[in-house]
This record gives sequence, structure tokens and C-alpha cells, in this order.
Amino acid sequence: MTARTAQPDGAASETPTPKMWPLYAAGFTTAFGAHGIAASLGGLSQDTVTSLMVLGGLLALYDGAELLLKPLFGTLADRVGARPVLLGGLVAFAVASAAYGVADSPAWLWAARLGQGAAASAFSPAASALVARLSQAAKHGRAFGSYGFCKSIGYTLGPLLGGVLVWAGGLRLLFVVMAALATAVTLWATLAVPHVPPLPRTRQTALDLARRLSDPAFLTPTAALAGATAALSVGVGFLPVSGAAAHLGTVTTGAAVSLLAACAALVQPRAGQALDAGRITAPVGLGTGLLITAAGLACAMLPGLAGILLAAVLTGTGTGLITPLGFAALTARTPQERLGQTMGAAEIGRELGDAGGPLLVAAVATWTTLTYGYAALALLLAAGPVIALAARRRALPHGKGPADPSA
Repeated sequence: MTARTAQPDGAASETPTPKMWPLYAAGFTTAFGAHGIAASLGGLSQDTVTSLMVLGGLLALYDGAELLLKPLFGTLADRVGARPVLLGGLVAFAVASAAYGVADSPAWLWAARLGQGAAASAFSPAASALVARLSQAAKHGRAFGSYGFCKSIGYTLGPLLGGVLVWAGGLRLLFVVMAALATAVTLWATLAVPHVPPLPRTRQTALDLARRLSDPAFLTPTAALAGATAALSVGVGFLPVSGAAAHLGTVTTGAAVSLLAACAALVQPRAGQALDAGRITAPVGLGTGLLITAAGLACAMLPGLAGILLAAVLTGTGTGLITPLGFAALTARTPQERLGQTMGAAEIGRELGDAGGPLLVAAVATWTTLTYGYAALALLLAAGPVIALAARRRALPHGKGPADPSA
């Protein structure tokens, strides 16, 4: 079912920029919150992070809360409206961040990190749903490209700015800055984002939901988004390991990771514009993006600086192509009254990719080497579009006709 994008409150045919920027800022906030603190926790004193297990638990709290709660808050956004869920989540993020800024103790750090993850679970799918509701169907690619660009900037700047803030005033200063950021975005969204009333919904049974979430129209872009997130996590986490093995300095490997994030950020708006202009279709773009990403991981198998740089460029480019096209494809095939639920469910796929990609590479590398770990994920990502292309060709008489490398 293809859903038309309603223009709420008599919106003009062109999407006013002031309505969208607070939503992009919300995307930046959740990305900055995830990576800004995660990159700084390992350098804390033994009074706070007493072991690697404690560090792992603190890192897992944020993503774990998102994994469990995003579908619930996405469904709530459909029921009461995405704007209240967006604002409530941002307020909760500010409160959770301020809690540790005021009360400096290990227990409050755990509570604040859990609160941040739960709050992000609310405003992240709500922001995605509002991006779709407040933009025309013909411009969804551009809208999600810009949204993804801002999230990528948050992922890129989070470790850098977080490290500077922790160096200047400790972890509490970082939490205070995050509280101030969330408060500012809340006020901005309150003033700029219009009220978008929830749409009437037909009754949905558990079987109806299962059918919709098992439909290829949902599974294909969600699987591509999960693969892109898995590759990004592996690139950020393991390219520095490859750099160290090649006797490269931390500045060089850090620059390579930044190059990966920068490529992903720069490609996303252009990919969205190409989709809107009809220069590329979502199936072709998703399949191509997965193949480019797989090629990037294959380059990571090459020794030395050249392999790392090629891996960063290709992985960033491929994932930057997938992200806006995946969300635009989900939006195009989702009834407007179920957008929040779909975005929340799709985010589960991304979180699973975020955790599953590094686990797969680490497991294979433990038994063999890191080179084979990269190869395992590369083969997994390439398998989808290759199998889809082969199936489409078999379906055509005598192998004639066009074949899209659908993801």
C-alpha cells in the first residue's frame, strides 16, 4: 500500500525549512548522545569504571533501552501524535543528562545513561515520522538525506567534542552540555514544529502487524539499513585495529574513521536528491549501496594505509547511499497512520545491525584473523543483492529484460 503524504495544517507544496531543522537537530542530539559519551567512558577513573565488564554495561545501556523501547514509542506516536512524543523525549533526555551533571556518582551515571537511551527511544522514531509527515512524498529522499546527514555529523563530532569537554571539565561537563543541547532543541521544536494530529487508524490485530512487518516492502529496506549500520559499526570499531597492526599512528587511523563518517554524511543528501529526481530507484540504490559497502569491507582486508583509506571511502559511500533510500522506501509503503510504528520497528533492525556486525566480525576474527572477519561481513552484505538479482533474472523469460540489483 502506497501512502500519500498529507500536508498538515494547510502546508504549502514546498516544505518550509524552519519546520524541518529542529527534527534534524533531534537526530544530531541522539547521535551525539550515543557516541559522545561512549567514546569518553573508557578514560574514566577506576572509581567509576572499575572493569571492562562495567564499561560494557554502561555502553550497552543506551542501545539496550533503544532496542526495547523504540517500537513502543513509535506506536505511541501514531496514537497521540508524533510531536508530543518528540518533545517529551527531548525533555526526558535533558533531565536524564542533567541528573548526572548535578549528582556526580557511579549510580547516577548508570541511571542517567539508561534515561538517555529511553528518552532517545521516544524522540528518535517520532522525529523520523515527522520528517515523513512534514515533507512531500516526492521529496522524502531529500528530507531523509538531510536528516541522515545531521545524524552522521553527530556521530562524527560526538567523540571529538565529547573528548574536548571531558578534558576541559570532566564527564559531568559533557552531560551538562548535552542537557543544554536537548533543552535548546526542545524549545526550538516547540516553536517551529507544527501540530500534526494523529490520523484515524483502522483496527490492527497482532496478525495484521506480523503480516506488515514480514512483507518484503518492510523487510528489504530494513535489512539494508541493518547491514549499513553493521558496516559502520565495524568500520568505526575495527579499522583502528587494522591501523595499529599496520603500525599506523592514532592520528592516521582516527582520520580514516572520520573520513568514513564524512563520506556517509556527504553522500546521504545527494542520494536522497537522486531518488526524488528519478535518477535512481530505491531497489537499485539499496542493492548498489550494499555492494559498495561490501567492497569497502573487502578493501579493509588489504594491508597498509591504502586498504584502510579505500575501506573508509567505500564503506562510507555505500552506507550513505543506503540510509536515505531505505527510510524513503519504508515511508512510501507505509500507511500514514502507522508511520511511527514502522519507524520504531525499522530502528530495531538498525540496532541489531549495530550490535550484530561487530559481534560477527569479532567472533570470526577470534577463531581466525580480522581479515576473515571483514570477509564474513562483506559476503553477508553482498549476498542479498546478488541473490535478488539472480532470482529476478530467472523470473524473466530467457534471461531477457532489465534486472534491478534489489537489496
